[in-house]
Amino acid sequence: MHLTSARRTLVVTAALGLALASAPAVAQPQATAASTNAPVKVSLTVKGPDGRLFKGKIKTKGHDVTTATGGTHRCDGTNGGANPSAVPTPTAALDDAARKRHFTWDGTWYASFDDFSVDTIKNVSGGGFAYWNIAVNGTSIPVGGCQFKLRAGDKVAFTWTAF
Repeated sequence: MHLTSARRTLVVTAALGLALASAPAVAQPQATAASTNAPVKVSLTVKGPDGRLFKGKIKTKGHDVTTATGGTHRCDGTNGGANPSAVPTPTAALDDAARKRHFTWDGTWYASFDDFSVDTIKNVSGGGFAYWNIAVNGTSIPVGGCQFKLRAGDKVAFTWTAF
């Protein structure tokens, strides 16, 4: 009986030790957390099926975005819990470029993704056979355009892409 109790104690202690050793470290708050949504300057390119629709440098930060189809929603990197605080995002950069350079874009809001799907830029629609791919520094982003954190100097591209 005493041997069984000792084994049980040893197993529980070992399991607890392993659990604590493999637990992720607790993140300490950073002094710069308040400035994570500071405006950044990025290069933005929009490429349609017939060539470039827009190219320029844009100063952007995460903010609420309004589209005719999708309505008004936040687009600041906190979408879907992607970032703990607001940050600049690709879709916010597109929105800023459209407002500052006087062109239109539209997107559908998907509550299940907590993000927009870009449907139309400068009257060029993806339709049923194409979509607007979002890439940063030459790589397609793995999350939505309101979830990806941009950094100063990033190269953002919205490219009409056929299926």
